[in-house]
Amino acid sequence: MVEFSTPVEAFIHILDLFGTMAFAVTGAFKAIENKADIVGIIILATITGVAGGTIRDVVLGKSLPNSLIDPSYVIITVITGIIIFLLHSRLRKHWNLFLKFDAIGLGVFTVIGATFAYNLFGMNILIIILAGMLTAIGGGILRDVFVNQTPIVFIKEFYASASFVGAIVFYFVLMFSDQLYAASILVSIFFFK
Repeated sequence: MVEFSTPVEAFIHILDLFGTMAFAVTGAFKAIENKADIVGIIILATITGVAGGTIRDVVLGKSLPNSLIDPSYVIITVITGIIIFLLHSRLRKHWNLFLKFDAIGLGVFTVIGATFAYNLFGMNILIIILAGMLTAIGGGILRDVFVNQTPIVFIKEFYASASFVGAIVFYFVLMFSDQLYAASILVSIFFFK
C-alpha cells in the first residue's frame, strides 16, 4: 500500500493511475486492431500503460521503477486490457474514444513526469521537459513499434509538441506560483480541452 504525506501526493498518484489506465486503453485498442489474442492485448495494454514512466525512472536513475514497486500499475493495465477485450465489439463504433484516451494519457503523463522531475531535481527546466515528454510519449512509441507502425509522435507534430508545451506551462506555473498542485491541475486541464 502506498502512503502519502500530503494531499498533493495523493492527487498526483491518482492522476498517475488514471493516466496508466488511459494509455492501457489505447494499447488494448491497438492490439485488437492488429488482431492480437487476449494475451497480446494485455501485454500491449501493459507496455503502453507503464513503459513511459519506466523509461523515465531508469533514465533519471531511480533504482526500481514505480511500475515494479507498486503492483497497482500493472494490475490496472491487466484489468483494462481484459475489459477492452470484452467490450471492444460495443466500443468499435466509438473510435474517437481511442483518440480521447490517448490525449488524456498524454496530458496526465506529461504532468506526472514533470512532477517526478521537479521532486527530484527542483526547478530544472530541461529535466522537467525531458521527464514530462518521456513519460508522456514513451509508452505510445513502444505501443506503435510493437505493432509494426511508425510511432504517432513521428507523424503528428502536435502530439509531442503538446507534451513539450505542457511541460513548459507546468514549469512556469510552478515558477510564478510555487504551487505544485496548481501546476498539475492547470496542465491537466490544458490537455482535457
